[in-house]
Amino acid sequence: MGADLPGSRDRRRTSDEPKRELPYPSSWFFLALSRELVPGRVLTRRLAGEDVVVYRTGDGQPYAVRPYCPHLGAHLGSGGTVEGRNLVCPFHHFAFAPDGTCVAVPHGRPPRARLEHHTVRERNGFVFVWYAPDGSPPTWDAPETAPAGVLATASWGTEVRAHVQELTENTLDYRHLSVVHHVTLRELEPPRAKGPYIRSRLRLGPAGPGPLTRFQVDHSFLVAGMGCLRIEQPLPHIGLVIYLWALHTPTGPAGTRLQLAVACADIHRPGATGTPLMRRSLHRAVARGMLGISVRKVQDDVRIWNAKRYEPRPRLTVGDEAIGLYRHWVRQFYPPS
Repeated sequence: MGADLPGSRDRRRTSDEPKRELPYPSSWFFLALSRELVPGRVLTRRLAGEDVVVYRTGDGQPYAVRPYCPHLGAHLGSGGTVEGRNLVCPFHHFAFAPDGTCVAVPHGRPPRARLEHHTVRERNGFVFVWYAPDGSPPTWDAPETAPAGVLATASWGTEVRAHVQELTENTLDYRHLSVVHHVTLRELEPPRAKGPYIRSRLRLGPAGPGPLTRFQVDHSFLVAGMGCLRIEQPLPHIGLVIYLWALHTPTGPAGTRLQLAVACADIHRPGATGTPLMRRSLHRAVARGMLGISVRKVQDDVRIWNAKRYEPRPRLTVGDEAIGLYRHWVRQFYPPS
């Protein structure tokens, strides 16, 4: 069984053929944690081979723009400031309103100039921007992936030498879980693709001898486009639920920024013990512990991603059906060949 992207059917790679990169996909991609983007702060992040300048105005709204001032090309992320609701260029202090219009200059009348904006959404403590190679507007909205008020309290990031598609595909590669991560797997709900989402449920636990093999946890997976994976892990025996996000941002043709983030919350039930402060401390401790476990697991994947190549026509076998589903699903995020 083979799966391929459009345009790859008649192209076979030989051992000495140069690596062929996938194009950039359209999707919502993570740029910053909400807590990083305090009012007045200006950040520079990489997306699809270009810088993006992200900032928050005095009224708390996040914005993202292309990095260069249309006056004389200064980089707005290198010394740019926020004054009220305006982003101010570090070179000549031209001020740009939230809609991108130049509204003030130190002397005289502002020129007819405008910054190019990215569409921004803030969800569950993450700042996302919409990216499409042709500049087209969003075709779907960034979802809330956890209940309102649930925010990640522990996070970790790294750079990976692989295309963003390969990181998301890892979620549907069940076979590697036992080989690389030494966990047992039972599929509770097979992957279901609907529009820009894939949902599935697995029961996972540690492999090998010993009493830990009895510790099985149900995991609900949500893949939202090419940039966001959320895993929900209810722990009803202790009244908690854990949310784990893996956020994938393409930084270059074969480079991806991977951000892991974890939140912990109560499963609402009568009789929960402890003051609100004690519960918050517990949530943070559990989130930090889960992040540590997740980082150790994902570092095993990173070593493989950094050395592997993309196979446009993988030779899939029994047990790889979810990868075949994924390869067909991702076509919607690429321009027609």
